[in-house]
Amino acid sequence: VQMVESGGGLAQIGGSLTLSCTASESSVGIMAMGWYRQPPHMERDMVAILTTAGNSVYSDAVKGRFTISRGHVQNTVIMEMNNLKPEDTAVYYCVTQENQGTTFWGRGTQVTVSS
Repeated sequence: VQMVESGGGLAQIGGSLTLSCTASESSVGIMAMGWYRQPPHMERDMVAILTTAGNSVYSDAVKGRFTISRGHVQNTVIMEMNNLKPEDTAVYYCVTQENQGTTFWGRGTQVTVSS
């Protein structure tokens, strides 16, 4: 499975950005898609995950500010990021998990929040 990520870039504090990720077709089906992020010099952590059943989970750091949803194109997830904070600055990685458990990672897209 390969993924194409788009969005990201530079935003002001309190601003908004939208990330999009489209995964190629999986021979065994996709169970979930979402986003992780890795700030400079820190570990990669989960941001938001959306299952094909429609269940979503968010990290406490973004709950209430970020929203993950399905895109109109098959195997696409959209993450709207609102009220951005400097601590949201990170490389954001799209992640796809197949039904058999295999996990695939995107190449990452930079999000920078500054004044």
